[in-house]
Amino acid sequence: MFPIIDKKVLAPTITRFEIKAPFVARKRRAGNFVMVRVEEGGERIPLTIADGNPAFGTITLIVQAIGGTTKLLCSKNTGDMLLDVVGPLGNPTPIEKHGVVACVGGGVGTAELYPIAKALKEAGNRVLTVIGARSRDLVILEKEMAGCSDESFVTTDDGTYGRKGFVTDQLKDLLDAPGGVNAVYAIGPLPMMKAVANLTRSYGVETLVSLNTIMVDGTGMCGGCRVTVAGQMKFACVDGPEFDGHKVDFDELMMRNRTYVDLEKISDQKHVCRLTGASQEAAS
Repeated sequence: MFPIIDKKVLAPTITRFEIKAPFVARKRRAGNFVMVRVEEGGERIPLTIADGNPAFGTITLIVQAIGGTTKLLCSKNTGDMLLDVVGPLGNPTPIEKHGVVACVGGGVGTAELYPIAKALKEAGNRVLTVIGARSRDLVILEKEMAGCSDESFVTTDDGTYGRKGFVTDQLKDLLDAPGGVNAVYAIGPLPMMKAVANLTRSYGVETLVSLNTIMVDGTGMCGGCRVTVAGQMKFACVDGPEFDGHKVDFDELMMRNRTYVDLEKISDQKHVCRLTGASQEAAS
């Protein structure tokens, strides 16, 4: 069992957890993930380790409540226990000294990008970060990202905060600036990563994307995270989760990612939010 040491709501539907997991905290590196099972009989979900404190034996997980399991997890509170936290899994993100690096995060993907941006800065790179969200209330980790960046930018789809538009609008300006950008790390929704890769391809700039959202068991045994990269089949969990964005078949990937949408809706409908139930009971 793994106790929740701290819980903080960062934005509507997005929660940060500090979990006691000493072994994972000691071994994790930027880009690693864990497989989490909230309770007996529940499904296992992959969550990227956003941060860790080996001295205290804790890891940081940032979770967006979008399905039955993530909503169940986000209903947990400090002092509650998680049944399984297995890891660290996956290959660490390749961290090199590129020179000028752009780190582009979309939505909750910013949480996965944070440890990578920190590692790139520690490796001696000039780090430029771009955080994107649909609206102001969904922007997360702005101060943390700014703290490990030489320059940071925020974009929102609706213009309620930062620059109105998409992360690719800001990224294009950085690519066109004197000196440009030597490498790009992008994490977020699949359409966003596809758009980033399409943009950087014309500049010939190396681009890494993270595909951990398509994982199922995290060990390569189920085959559920198959992805075509440079015409070859790869498994996101054991061959990734980072891949060359210019070689990923995003169209095939997005089509496969929609395969279980109906089943996910059924699972979500079965989930009963404990917080809602508690408030209704109190009101009665």
